[in-house]
Amino acid sequence: MTESSDLVLRHVEDGIARVTINRPDKLNALNREVIRRLADTFEDLARDESVRGAILTGAGDKAFVAGADIREMADLSPEQARAFAREGQALGRLFDEFGRPIVAAVNGFALGGGCELAMACHLRVASPKARFGQPEVQLGLIPGFGGTQRLPRLVGEARALEMVLTGQMIDAETALAWGLVNRIARERTAVEEAEDLLRAILDKGPVAVRLAVEAVRTGLSMPLDDALEYEAALFGVIFSTEDMREGTTAFLEKRPPRFTGR
Repeated sequence: MTESSDLVLRHVEDGIARVTINRPDKLNALNREVIRRLADTFEDLARDESVRGAILTGAGDKAFVAGADIREMADLSPEQARAFAREGQALGRLFDEFGRPIVAAVNGFALGGGCELAMACHLRVASPKARFGQPEVQLGLIPGFGGTQRLPRLVGEARALEMVLTGQMIDAETALAWGLVNRIARERTAVEEAEDLLRAILDKGPVAVRLAVEAVRTGLSMPLDDALEYEAALFGVIFSTEDMREGTTAFLEKRPPRFTGR
């Protein structure tokens, strides 16, 4: 099934939604309309029980997302800029609450808002030519879609500050070494590699995958003792599910599990 809103393309097949930001002439730059279309798309997909995971990428072969639309941003008032930042951050929170894994397939430049959008996804796969950066300081700005918060959580404070304060890009190999990406697609496209990674997740228990994501994402914002208690609570919840019974029974019976997501 393929659906299009022009700026954001969506294709769902075999439980995987492929979402493509479709502004290749603008290097897929994020403006308000793209952000709203992305939010609408993922809200729709969240309601679709057939969707078990998603891949997010950019159209063309030059950019995932080369940043926010500077022409649109240039005339914002301080109040409007704050509202724009909140819209971008809300998209990241929507990804957090999606309940299924989202893999970013970074096929080129992921700069500014594009790097922030990739970081909001649960996992990231990069093509060898991918480049990542937070170049906002070069324009007299700071990251506003979560970059100052998500980047240090992924690569550590010192490396995050280096990227944010210099505005310099890093290549895919450096991003892999720093932990910003999970894989580099060396022999096929980033989307194909992302699909392979996602399929390795989707044959696992759907409820377990959802709660594992929740435990990691929510726990990161808590003190360790509180996070461990939260993990224990979710561990208890999983024991009330049919999938847990099926998974453990299948293991003991030495057969593949047949998960239902309940």
